[in-house]
Amino acid sequence: MRDILSQVAGWLSDGKPVAVATVVSTWGSAPRQPGAKLAVTPPHDMAGSVSGGCVEGAVIDSAIESLADYTPRLLHFGVADETAWEVGLACGGQIDIYVEPLDPELFAVLSERTQADTPHVMVTVISGDALGTKIVVDADGMPYAVGDPDALDTLTISAFAALSSGQTGCATAGDYDVFIEVIQPRPHLIVIGGAHVAVALTQMAHMMGFRVSMIDPRSAFASADRFPDLAGNISHAYPDKALPALGLDAYSYVVILSHDPKIDDPALRVALPSAAPYIGVMSSRKTHKGRIERLTAAGISPEQLARIHTPIGLDIGAKTPEEIALSIMGEILMVKNKVITP
Repeated sequence: MRDILSQVAGWLSDGKPVAVATVVSTWGSAPRQPGAKLAVTPPHDMAGSVSGGCVEGAVIDSAIESLADYTPRLLHFGVADETAWEVGLACGGQIDIYVEPLDPELFAVLSERTQADTPHVMVTVISGDALGTKIVVDADGMPYAVGDPDALDTLTISAFAALSSGQTGCATAGDYDVFIEVIQPRPHLIVIGGAHVAVALTQMAHMMGFRVSMIDPRSAFASADRFPDLAGNISHAYPDKALPALGLDAYSYVVILSHDPKIDDPALRVALPSAAPYIGVMSSRKTHKGRIERLTAAGISPEQLARIHTPIGLDIGAKTPEEIALSIMGEILMVKNKVITP
């Protein structure tokens, strides 16, 4: 959703009708995952993608048709033969795409929560008599509902269950076939220490859709000149003060680059007991041995100390700051995508 927000907002402010196509299920080598979106406004302007290009033309045509009759539709594409280059998935596989006219009220609800990084769930009936019935829920309640009133209670139960589980995908809710879409906050990269590696790392993180914060009590290192993309997100407090203010949760990824135990150790004492799935420290094994001794004396448990990723990053033979940043970002993404455990 996040990748189409700006374009859709512009279209709606210009009074243009908008249809949205959403990938709801895939099999085989489909190029996009459930939840991927393509927004369309006539005649053929689009934002986002549902297939990497191989079925976009057919989906756009269906989106325009949905605006004409204001009726959702569920599309199926499956290709494993010579028809691949006509309409379908040239790389094989199958994909189901739900296409619907966009309600501006729904967009306002989704946009507000997405930009605020508020977890929320949207549940949509994608077939049958209740087709198009939809609700949105967050931790505070249900800010949006439309469609068959008989289906809403059943959808609400499924939505709140998904808010806890975090699972996006097709499901059965009572008698209804639904698509449950969980919209999570952006991952939050928290960099401690404005080293040269941090310049490249924060740039990469922005490219990957992370929100980024910088902590360094040394203002010469963490300056707006060195990190122009972090305006308003630089703290010159010590980490034991700054980290609690930022909040550490399951979407937080902590990278410590300061090489100064007066900065590193307070950061670790706060980060290690937290829910942050990744905590990496740039250091040698010899330096880390002394760190372990100090943190153990400070009461940090062996289980928590084992969470530290150091030497930081994937072993790709990195030499330059940019290569080191790439190795760190790769390791973070492997944890985020559950390729390796935290």
